Order: sequence, then C-alpha cells, then structure tokens
Amino acid sequence: MDLEGSLYNVYIDSVSELNLLARMPVLWASSTVRLTDSKIHIGLSNMRASLKKHPADDTRLDLSMSSDQRPFHAMAQPWWKSSTIYQIYPVSFFDSNGDGFGDLNGITAKLDYLKELGVDILWLSPIYKSPLADMGYDISDYREIDPKYGTLQDWDNLLKGVHDRGMKLMMDLVVNHTSDEHEWFVKSRSSKDDPKRDWYIWRPPKYDSEGNRHPPNNWRSVFEGSAWDYDADTNEYYLHLYISKQPDLNWANPAVREAVYDLMRFWLDRGCDGFRMDVINIISKVDGLPDAPILDANETFQPAGVHFANGPRVHEYLKEMRNKVLSHYDIITVGETPFTESMDALTLYVLPDRKELNMVFHFELMELDTPKTVKDWSPLMHRQWKLSELKDIISRWQVFKSEDGFWNAIFIENHDHPRAVSRFGNDTTDELRALSAKMLAILEVTQKGTLYIYQGQELGLKNFPPSWKLEEYKDVASQNYWNRILERRMRETGKEANEIDMEDVFEGFRRKARDHARVPMQWDSSTNAGFSSGAPWMRVNDDYETWNASRQLEDEGSVLSFYKRALQTRKQYPVLVFGEYELLIPEHEHVFAYRRTLAESGIQALVLLNFSDMVVKIDPPVEKGPDTMKLVLGNYDGPEIDSFSLRSYEGRVYVSF
Repeated sequence: MDLEGSLYNVYIDSVSELNLLARMPVLWASSTVRLTDSKIHIGLSNMRASLKKHPADDTRLDLSMSSDQRPFHAMAQPWWKSSTIYQIYPVSFFDSNGDGFGDLNGITAKLDYLKELGVDILWLSPIYKSPLADMGYDISDYREIDPKYGTLQDWDNLLKGVHDRGMKLMMDLVVNHTSDEHEWFVKSRSSKDDPKRDWYIWRPPKYDSEGNRHPPNNWRSVFEGSAWDYDADTNEYYLHLYISKQPDLNWANPAVREAVYDLMRFWLDRGCDGFRMDVINIISKVDGLPDAPILDANETFQPAGVHFANGPRVHEYLKEMRNKVLSHYDIITVGETPFTESMDALTLYVLPDRKELNMVFHFELMELDTPKTVKDWSPLMHRQWKLSELKDIISRWQVFKSEDGFWNAIFIENHDHPRAVSRFGNDTTDELRALSAKMLAILEVTQKGTLYIYQGQELGLKNFPPSWKLEEYKDVASQNYWNRILERRMRETGKEANEIDMEDVFEGFRRKARDHARVPMQWDSSTNAGFSSGAPWMRVNDDYETWNASRQLEDEGSVLSFYKRALQTRKQYPVLVFGEYELLIPEHEHVFAYRRTLAESGIQALVLLNFSDMVVKIDPPVEKGPDTMKLVLGNYDGPEIDSFSLRSYEGRVYVSF
C-alpha cells in the first residue's frame, strides 16, 4: 500500500516492503520508538509492543504486546479520525490590537494554550473579506482576509505557528452563497447579458390576476421572509436561502464550480489542512424550483428544505470536487448537512466507497430540544427533553453503518447553538455547572468518531444571564425571527407592537439563541475578561471575574484541567475512538451507560454518566463491571461511593485490564 504523505503516530523510514515515508499515527500514543529490521518497537507506558506488516494483507499492520499475548490487528487509520478539533469563532476569541474584534494575531498568541489543551486541529470560522452582514458567512473575496481579522501575512504566520506545534489548520468553506458585494454578484446583477448572470439563480417575477408582482415561488428564507429579492434594474429576482445579502451561487453552471475549485486550491496550496463545508448539502436545488408544500396556511412563505436539501446533483458535484481537488491533498473534510432527517441520505456523503467527504455534521442531537410544530418551527423554540431521547439519538448514530465505514463527527456545541452546560447539563450553581460540564466532556470523549469542541466549552462557559435585554441579542437569526413573530401577532390581533406579549419568544432566546456561543472568550478577570483592551463588539458574560481560563489553569479541579485529562485519556485508549458501541440499561431514566469494545483485542471500556443531580444506583449488565476494570477517568475527586452508585452528574470511564 502507498501511504506516502499520510500521517500516522509512529515514525518509519526503512520498512522496505512498505516504503513508508511518514510520521506515522497508529491508534495509540507512543512514548518511545525503535526500529529493527522490518519491525517497529513501541514503548507504551507499562508494556512493550511491536508492529510489522501482515504477511497476507498489505493494508494491515500487526501489533503484538509483550504484557498481553492476545494478538491485536491494527488497521492503518487516517490521521483525522483520532484527532481533536477545536472550533474558533475568530471575532470572539482574542483581540490583539484593542479594536474590540478578535483577530488572527490573537489566535496566534493563544496557540500554546490550545496545544497544551490537547488540540490537534484548529477550525477557523470564516475570516475572509466580508461586509459581515452574517458574521463572515457573506464573503466578498475568498482570497483576502477581512481587515478586521488581519492580513494574508497574519494568516501565514498563524499557519506556521500551528504547524510548528504539530497541529493543523482547517478553514471554513462557504460556497453555497457569496456576499452581494462579491465581484461575481456585482457583475451578475449589472445586466441580463453579463457573462456572470448565470453564476447566480435569477428568475422573472410572477404576477397575479390584478398585475401585482410576486416572487418566483413561495420559498421561505432560513432567516425568515421570502428567499427571493427583487432587482428593479433587471426586473428579476435572485435566490438567497439565507439573508438577502447572501445570494445563492448557481452550481449547475460549470464555470461556478471551477471557480470554487480554484479558490480551494488557493488555500490548500498555501498550506490549509482541510475544510469544514458550510451547508454543503444545499448546493443543488430541485429542477424548476417549484413551490414548497403549504405547511402553515397563515404564512405567505413556506419552509422549502424538501426542494433544496440533498438535491438531485449534489453528489455529482461533490464527486467532481473530490476528483478535481480533494483527492490531490492529504486533508480533512467535513460537511454541514442541515434540513436532513434521513440517516440513509447522509451516508451517501460519507461512506468511503462513495468518495465524497470524510464525515458530516448532522443535527438530530442539536434539535433534541426543538418542538416539531409546523406553525412556529424554529431552532429558537424550546421544549423539555428526556434522557431516553438523547440516548436513542446517540446510540443510533454510534452504530449506524459502522461496518461499512460511516464515520461520525462528535460535537455538542458550535457557533450556531447555545452552551452545552446550560442545555444538557446544569448551570444553576457553580458546583453543578462544573460537574455537569465535566460529565458532558466524558460523553464526548468516549464516542466513536472525530471529536469537535467549541471555544469556551473547555471552560464550561454557560449561556449569558436571563436578565440581559433584547438589544444584547445581535444575531441576525434572532432579530429576524423576533420580527416575523411580532409582525404576525400584530396582524392576527390588530394590536400595536408594544401591546404584544412576546415573553415566550424571549424565553426561547434565553435558552437557545446562537448569541450565547458568540460572546467573547473569558481569558482572565481583568476588564473585558482579557479579551480586548478596547470596547468588545459584544458584551462579555457577567461571570468572567470568577469563571475564566487564567483561574482554571491554576486549579487542578477546574473544568479546563479536566478537559486536558479527558482529551489525553481519549488519546491513550484507542477503544474510546474506534471501539464498537453497545447501549446498556436503556430504560434507566437518569443514567446513560454504554460499552465500547475493540473486537480483535477484546479490550473494553465502560462509560457511566449520571444526568441528574441525585445519587443513583445502577446494575449494568456487563461481564466486566467496574470491579474488574480500571477507572481511567472520572469527574469526582477521592474514592467512589461504591462501584454501582453515581453521585450528582457523575461520570466514570473504566477500561479492562
């Protein structure tokens, strides 16, 4: 097999049969390596191990361990599978120049912090030149850095700092749409005859029997209102599935696709290590752009995901992208795939024989607390959820098509969702906040898949206080949803805006607005949480003086210190990354228990998580229980009460010995 250019944990340079050139990561962390003939001898904490090519299978490496004579056949795994990825929302990470906005030099200044945390890959949310109508997801120049964030030289410096520390850098690729200020759209809008007219999706108006002009169809924008905007100069509408300043590209035009591939090569040739592909499953729309089904007769515009998600040519486009660009680089790819409930639909993006993407973000878990009502459906609405529902979602995805190579992206926070400790844990007291944040860390590090954590998650940052007023919610999604519901209630009741009760909507904001994840990072107890010496673009959470990175770095019992241990534990025990999953005691209303198993070696891990503030007793039906396994990670100091009792928000991980 040809692994030249691939990344592995063990360095090999003279195994003649394989002719490997590699820093080569196997599935475990090695402390010492020595080479003799065609064997690589690895020192693993308290055991000796050796690797050699399997005599009958060039794709397999044999590992034998002197402390345990059971054979363990280790498949050579892509480097991104066992990586920990840290998402940075640049505007809120760290401001190096006092203008109130986080920037690239600020990220560079914090690289040692990220390395010490245990991060392998940094993922940057968009930093390209942009009017920032949607916080950088409206891009006006893909080859330039927005001045608020710095320069291309600053990016080069950041990349060097990342690579010098043995980490990698992943960029956000936003190519379903551009900014309306991108030169492509400026030209497209200028004339029906311009060569770039067909780079976007333009349609003539519809007219009713009285001659009134209407959009081409009834599609609702994701951010409310019509998905079409009228251009008076050319008497046509352009499609924008998000805000009007984000016109959708016409991927059916080969010239558009080639332009996208070219800009991808620009960043990959510059040293970028991969892409997170924004809403990549909506780049192909249904032919004819028909009206969406009427789901709410009281609304003019209807949700239209059925006509633009996972469209008829999306896989054709991604295979072409893989063939022309991705296959020529050793990189990581992850696609964002909203508006998709079908698990089978998502496998088409990920299965290795499909040759499209490494993995996708699905959102079933993120929609756990969203009511499925038609009239007001929005991720900003909230419903109470049950642990049984969370267990069902995670369990289905952990085993789904595992034998076929489906690979999960594991996350419970990102820039589009509220803080996990406020959502899935308990932030009512500092003690419960810390315990539940650590318990959620255990949940993440013990799942099969590539691990993603979002900035501040490692500190246990929570939603901002309920006392904050509406003006603190700056996100366009929050503002547009508020306006749509307010206008509809005014229309239905005949009341003025100041007479409308919007408390239910505001309660949804308090729980679920994207704004909660976008407040500045809490670095220390100084003014503005050490984020900026100037006035921050967004208010800093009120608790920064007592809940910040500097304070937690000095506390071995902090959430941050626990995250470091948890990430190291995941690296130390490959069963946590690659082991098969089995749900235990599914009927328990407070405890999430599961087993992970590496089939060929017999190594097992047992994970016990108490999602309540009560002490609970369990009796997990496993042959190897806590009494016959080693406790390798837990969020309580001191001895256990007993092997089958869990304290408030307690989490434990045992590994067989």
